[in-house]
Amino acid sequence: MENTRTLNDKLFLVLKGLGMGAANKVPGVSGGVVAFVAGFYEEFIYSLKKVNRNAFKLLINGRFKSFFNYINGRFLGLLFLGMIVSYFSVSKILDYLILHYELYVWSVFFGMIVGSIYYINKDFNDWNNKTLLSLALGIALGLGISFLNPAKENDNLFFVFFCGIISVSGMTLPGFSGSFILILLGNYVLLLVDSVNALYDSMSDIFSGNFNFIYDETRMRMLKVLTVFTLGSVTGLVTFSHLLSYILKHYKSITTASIIGFIVGSLGVVWPWKKTIYKHLDNGELMLDSTGQKIIENYKRYIPELTSETYYATGFIILGFAIVVGLEIYGQKQKKHA
Repeated sequence: MENTRTLNDKLFLVLKGLGMGAANKVPGVSGGVVAFVAGFYEEFIYSLKKVNRNAFKLLINGRFKSFFNYINGRFLGLLFLGMIVSYFSVSKILDYLILHYELYVWSVFFGMIVGSIYYINKDFNDWNNKTLLSLALGIALGLGISFLNPAKENDNLFFVFFCGIISVSGMTLPGFSGSFILILLGNYVLLLVDSVNALYDSMSDIFSGNFNFIYDETRMRMLKVLTVFTLGSVTGLVTFSHLLSYILKHYKSITTASIIGFIVGSLGVVWPWKKTIYKHLDNGELMLDSTGQKIIENYKRYIPELTSETYYATGFIILGFAIVVGLEIYGQKQKKHA
């Protein structure tokens, strides 16, 4: 029975990683919200905090088992395994669904985020002047970011490193969508599409015994961009986790209120009824990425008319809300049986 429970725990951790990975890929959705709702946000932050000087000392001295236990390696390893699998599988399915059923996908996300707000808020009772001010500031910041206009693409390696630091914030800050921030910075396609495709193509070439790609300047440039972006992401992940663990320890109520506000503000990003505005070349033609997909520039939001499509979308919003509530109920049952 204990082994079965342990196996279920491991599988559930991988599934949580799948959820975080998929959420991080979609503009407007935050992997941190998944962690918050699924109840492992604080353990995630405190585990990342363990990636410090002491951990590297254990690693350098060859004490691998001690290093693994010190950083809560089982937890982080299974979680990141789920994220990696998600990036090359679940996120691809999401890309397809957004392309063909955009309104309904955004409706589900909108419902899930409303459910997240309900979930976080229902157990939070420490409302006072400071937390209410934090809530208001969080809402204002979330709304402000939601309606910014995107910048132009920039492959300067220092800027790419900065993008890595910022983009990973979606994993550590609930409501703060790293992929949406990359759209605002102009580098979403470069860093989450083109460079990843370059890695996928290179791995395929290596497995087939073809190493000619090393003479392809564009491919090597993309791989260099992806490497720098990954280094920036790792740097941001560790840095944010240390900062957040301190804030959670000393200012938990204010932080929670700010997160609730930020998630409320981020609802503007995932509002289902919006018209996608695509980038155009100077001659008026649509700008395409390396996979032939149209490049998103921004969104124009609107209030829908009462049509059958609107009713269906509302149903999907309710479904998204129900998913979060269902996960909460399941989590509570798991705790009782643990």
